[in-house]
Amino acid sequence: MNNQKEFKPYIPADRITPELTVTSIIMGILLAVIFGAANAYLGLRVGMTVSASIPAAVISMGVIRVIMRKNSILESNIVQTIGSAGESVAAGAIFTLPALFLWAAEGKMDKPEILEITLIALLGGLLGVFFMVPLRNALIVKEHGTLPYPEGTACAEVLLAGEEGGANAGTVFAGMGIAAIFKFIIDGLKAVPGEITYSLSKLKGYAGAIGTQIYPAVMSVGYICGPRISSYMFAGGVLSWLVLIPIIVLFGSELILYPGSTSIGEIYAASGAAGIWSTYIRYIGAGALAAGGIISLIKSLPLIIRTFKDSLKSMVGSTRSSQLLRTEKDIDMKYVLLAIVLLTLLIWLVPAVPVSPIGAVVVVVFGFFFATVSSRMVGLVGSSNNPVSGMAIATLLFATLILKASGDVGISGMHGAIGIGSIICIVAAISGDTSQDLKTGFLLGATPKKQQIAEVIGVIASALAIGGTLFLLDSAWGFGSEELAAPQATLMKMIIEGVMDANLPWGLVFIGVFIAIVIEIIKIPVLPFAIGIYLPVQLNACIMVGGIVRYFMDKLKRDEKEKNAIVNDGILFCSGMIAGEGLVGILLALLAVFNVADMIDISKYIPLSESMAKLSSLAVFAVLILIVLKFSLWRKRNRSEK
Repeated sequence: MNNQKEFKPYIPADRITPELTVTSIIMGILLAVIFGAANAYLGLRVGMTVSASIPAAVISMGVIRVIMRKNSILESNIVQTIGSAGESVAAGAIFTLPALFLWAAEGKMDKPEILEITLIALLGGLLGVFFMVPLRNALIVKEHGTLPYPEGTACAEVLLAGEEGGANAGTVFAGMGIAAIFKFIIDGLKAVPGEITYSLSKLKGYAGAIGTQIYPAVMSVGYICGPRISSYMFAGGVLSWLVLIPIIVLFGSELILYPGSTSIGEIYAASGAAGIWSTYIRYIGAGALAAGGIISLIKSLPLIIRTFKDSLKSMVGSTRSSQLLRTEKDIDMKYVLLAIVLLTLLIWLVPAVPVSPIGAVVVVVFGFFFATVSSRMVGLVGSSNNPVSGMAIATLLFATLILKASGDVGISGMHGAIGIGSIICIVAAISGDTSQDLKTGFLLGATPKKQQIAEVIGVIASALAIGGTLFLLDSAWGFGSEELAAPQATLMKMIIEGVMDANLPWGLVFIGVFIAIVIEIIKIPVLPFAIGIYLPVQLNACIMVGGIVRYFMDKLKRDEKEKNAIVNDGILFCSGMIAGEGLVGILLALLAVFNVADMIDISKYIPLSESMAKLSSLAVFAVLILIVLKFSLWRKRNRSEK
């Protein structure tokens, strides 16, 4: 295997260039907050987040190189390091913490304090960073050439392509602006409906429905994920809305089936296919999601065990010289161990964090284990395939059983379990992100210690922002609503309740479990398919449209370099659209909280017929697709870019 002395980074170890500067810190914090809020909004809507590293790198290159006229690639690297932390903290938080708001809405507990949310995010994020520090030499340096770290390597390539930074940054900013306009027209002014649904009830006895949303961010998820993942999600939606819902209505119209309080026929008559989906299908989807998470974890077990053993061996066997090169310097291990001990004590002793002494031990043991696993697995399969949800499910099951066995039952035990699960989920997400960022720095010749400090700064900024973001979104629409389905958090809530109270509709849950097993047997990735079952088909269809656009881009008959440039422009534009829509979503939440939203709603003054409304929505969606093509396929390029 290669080691660092054999590898020559872009910036040599003996060359000192600006890294952790005031400029890079301020820009990084801004991007951490922006991408954290945008990803929180996106993840609560569609159950997925997207990496912020590359768009953050492109924006920093555009600002630092083009606007500020500075040639400092390591400064830009610090910006993306801090900025990407926001997305990871948001991902870990939204997968679990909205469960507390859902219990509050059911009257089982008081609404959580913003301090509790902030501290959980902060403690989990800092633990994730500090757990990763001793692993850097083992995973990034000694395994260079073995662990590719796809996102980290791609980010380094983007930063190295400095000459294109300005134009590419313009693409990201254009996506942000255009998505902001579309989002404001659709959900702010309400000029056109954001969702189109066609009921198929005219087919006698058939209760299926199909449709699509027209939102820029949702379509962008499909483009970025690509046609395969998009098609799996859409297939899950087709199964639930065109197979399961019609079957439930056809054979059970007269039945009153728990958790429904009236007959299936009455639910369908009152709310259509959406009523059946919200009452029954979401539990089937939850069962499929839980099974998918556990299956992904079981499949990864050999790799997980080998990873943990190899990492510990590398750590124990590593000998460090007293005269370290700049590119070999980590945060001093004394401070790392002291920080881990202090954070563990805070998890136990701070009243705002609902974790008992037993829970604090579970956090440290599971946290270090999953940080090690996450850091290595993202090196092999990338962040997108890292089974964070499976790790969270396993932790929640174990923690809930321990708390129940120790007599900590009821809402107190459930509160404690979600606190433990939230910290572990954030640890896994941040440690994976940190390892990708350190790989980028390793290739570029960054100082690891400065990057690790940057990660800490990013975590602190993101943790301070995520609490307010969650409270704002909950106040505006409420988690579990049509606007914010919060699929993972709802699933975690169901799992904890199922273990603690045994009050789940287990028949529906096990239908989902066995659907997941069948999907796994026929070698289709379970998690995207299960998310498709759980989410509305309209959302899945919009993602599928983005996947179809990407499919045609991938199949273009152009030379490889030009085709890659077209696809990458589309990815950057779509990344910008996700950020732009997320920010306007936060703005609209503010308007809703302050009762301004109704004042700008023009649908009251210009009512459209149902058919006209659908045509208008389709026209807006078509324009959006054409704009994506304009900024990717039809974008004018300089000769140097081709």
